[in-house]
Amino acid sequence: MKKLIPFIILLLSLTAFSQNQVMDTPLKTLNGNNTNLKEITKDKDLVIVTLWATWCVPCKNELDAISYTYEDWKDETNVELIAVSIDDSRTVNRVKPLINGKDWDYTILLDTNNDLKRAFNTSTVPFTVIIKKGEIVYRHTGYTPGSEEMLYEELKKHI
Repeated sequence: MKKLIPFIILLLSLTAFSQNQVMDTPLKTLNGNNTNLKEITKDKDLVIVTLWATWCVPCKNELDAISYTYEDWKDETNVELIAVSIDDSRTVNRVKPLINGKDWDYTILLDTNNDLKRAFNTSTVPFTVIIKKGEIVYRHTGYTPGSEEMLYEELKKHI
């Protein structure tokens, strides 16, 4: 029993550590190419990743609100925003038409199997993380008007 306790503590700390690392779960680009978050973020210092869906009104509101100040954010913090749609095979065909009607200057990726959503261990969207040099430094679930300002304040802490 005495030997089991240190092993359990080690296992729990390794699990907690892995929760903050960027995942390499498979994603698709809008053109159908395979990629993953780890590959996309490897050369970037600061990245915002937000999980969203076409059927999620708060998700679209959040991405619309960020789009108004995103250019300023990029200039000041050198951040890149990656919006990962969790639309499944029934609704993924709505993603391209939706973003074509928006003024979103984001990288859009697809997670139709919800692999990244499960890897982030979240059940709701919008779900937003800030990744700094391959490590998740901030997590936030949900959106209310003004949340984008809190996200920006959090960004500034990590430049």
